[in-house]
Amino acid sequence: MAIEEKRTFCRICSGNCGVRITVEDGRMLDIRGDQDDPMTLGYACVKGLQGIAAHYAPDRILEPLKRQPDGSFAPIPIEQALDEIADKVRALIARDGPESIGGYRGGGAFLNNTATNICRDWLDAIGSHKFFSTITIDQSAKLVSLGRIGIWQGGRQPLAQSDVVLMVGSNPLVSVQGNVFDVRNPTKRMKEQRARGLKLIVIDPRRTETANYADVFLQPYPGEDPTLLAGLLRIILTEGWEDTDFCERWVADLDELRATVAPFTPEYVAQRAGVDAVDLRRAASLFAHESQRGFAVSGTGPNMSPRSNLAEHLLECLNVVCGRYQREGEKIENPGVLQRREVRKAQVVPAPRWWETAYQSRIGGYRNLLGDMPTGIMAEEILEKGPGQIKAFICHGSNLVNSVPDQYKVTEALRSLELLVSIEPYMNETAKLSHYIIPTPLLYERPDLTGFYAETMLCPVPFARYTDAIVPPPPGSAVVEDWRIFWGLAKRLGVSLTYEGVPMDMDSEPTTDDMLAIIARHCPEPWETLKSYEIGKVFDEYPQFVEPADADASGQFTTMPSDVAAEVKQVASEPAAHGPTVSNGQIFAYRLSVRRIREIFNSTGRNLPALRKRMPYNLAYMHPEDLAELGVIDGEKISITSDRATIPAVVSTDPTIRRGVVSMTHGFGSLPDDTVYERDGSNTGMLISTDRDLEPINAMPRMSAIPINISRTNL
Repeated sequence: MAIEEKRTFCRICSGNCGVRITVEDGRMLDIRGDQDDPMTLGYACVKGLQGIAAHYAPDRILEPLKRQPDGSFAPIPIEQALDEIADKVRALIARDGPESIGGYRGGGAFLNNTATNICRDWLDAIGSHKFFSTITIDQSAKLVSLGRIGIWQGGRQPLAQSDVVLMVGSNPLVSVQGNVFDVRNPTKRMKEQRARGLKLIVIDPRRTETANYADVFLQPYPGEDPTLLAGLLRIILTEGWEDTDFCERWVADLDELRATVAPFTPEYVAQRAGVDAVDLRRAASLFAHESQRGFAVSGTGPNMSPRSNLAEHLLECLNVVCGRYQREGEKIENPGVLQRREVRKAQVVPAPRWWETAYQSRIGGYRNLLGDMPTGIMAEEILEKGPGQIKAFICHGSNLVNSVPDQYKVTEALRSLELLVSIEPYMNETAKLSHYIIPTPLLYERPDLTGFYAETMLCPVPFARYTDAIVPPPPGSAVVEDWRIFWGLAKRLGVSLTYEGVPMDMDSEPTTDDMLAIIARHCPEPWETLKSYEIGKVFDEYPQFVEPADADASGQFTTMPSDVAAEVKQVASEPAAHGPTVSNGQIFAYRLSVRRIREIFNSTGRNLPALRKRMPYNLAYMHPEDLAELGVIDGEKISITSDRATIPAVVSTDPTIRRGVVSMTHGFGSLPDDTVYERDGSNTGMLISTDRDLEPINAMPRMSAIPINISRTNL
């Protein structure tokens, strides 16, 4: 067969980078960035360029497996596997009710359009609320903040029309995080935005790659984001730099906000957060006084740290008091292509507080957050005996052992299940604990669309693209499309599956294109037309504009409701001086901060030789002066101890980190009783307890700014 070059796009993350793939006899030979791609302009990250190694990895699972009595795995035909899984689920529902069945959606499912919501749809069909996902251990504070402050229907001012962006705890040049910045070839887009005059304020405990472009850089101690953001608000409100007209019309309680942040003087913030008071004022002036348009936004840093809900709320208050939202008549840069368009008016939806009427967990009284159970209580929902205890669990596209905090408890919980099914292409740590492993096609072996879920947030323009499968799965394989697993289980259980709001025919199995067509049914052009655009299309000829407010619009933002005020006052009551941290009755000298790296996406990519060569294990980055003080040299092995556990690490000197901070990447390690650091790295989730330190409302664990001590004792 002749060698072909095919065009498609990567789906390892939400960047959807355009690539060209050379194919011969149904096998990929080469992959590179597509220089003619209108979105990403030839960019492809190191992970994406390893797509061929991922598809043909020797440890890839190519047929369904069933765990045997001795703990080994043996192949099983897919229809038999689905029969046996359905029989067990049916028996558990009959014995313990539908709430005994749970499921988890990880990044591997989220980034596959036909798989994104299929697990939740299936759980809905059998009558279970026990759906968990990455959302509630990533940035669920954003949902909580909108639920407590309110929502501007017109949306925030877009990046392309902004004078300034204030960015907290995010490094989009490495993380490729689209809700923070334009990541269609992130470094090039950053340079373009800077060249047109965009000002940038970066707040981060490390001088990141993104911070190198900042006009103002603030380097606080990890976990002090609420302190710093309250200080910015105080300066703005004291100086009268707020948008007075906007606040008078759309803010219900500006005086309460002003009074509550009053204790956070520049001097207090400087002393407590470890920043310069002059720089703090420079940041406030640049954002609120010298710039007229722009927005404040955060990444995982503050969202994984203590008081994440408060940090996100105060950050959104910056947007509110400065009126950084689209107004009547302004064009919405991305109104959506695949999602149904919503009416956008220049008015406030009052704080909806969705969780107050949602399904309530039997653990801690926590409630669902827009359909998701809090992942912080997932292990307890499995371990805690009594009515509603989860007995069977489907892990869809995630390595729960390595990605969910409190690895000891998570592992114990998964081992206790009567049924654990992993939908997973590799024998990762979670798969090793499973009763059944069902492998799926990898991204270039299936048709797909650019991401539809949160498309208006993740892409700055109304772009959509379809791709057909580029190559078939390896010869002799028996991989199964994700959606087909859930459709097959629903059929066997005699329940009707509703997929993305559309009732499915349970007698005739659909195709993947049928499923994608359902997703794309709101596209302004027909399905076959959308498919015909080889490199996708920007649907600019279907614009949407912000409509006038209703004549009787009375909704207003609530910047300081009573629960938020109580959280701010608690922070203000704490000592201003920064020093050792007390956690669970113990004293700690350092704080461990999360860190993104280019080589690994959560735990994805750790099995690939080229990436392992670059990053064989997760290093513990520290400031050289801290190493000198400890008498530790670069490359030396240390022990990191929290109030939960001790893990090993190798230190690496990094002058971009502030003193007192250890910067380390999550997602590494193996099972708690089978980890060799030089082979696996260390799992930072072992340092975290979900018995305590959970946020109110969403049970978000403390995943960053973790109090730790450092020892030279080798493990």
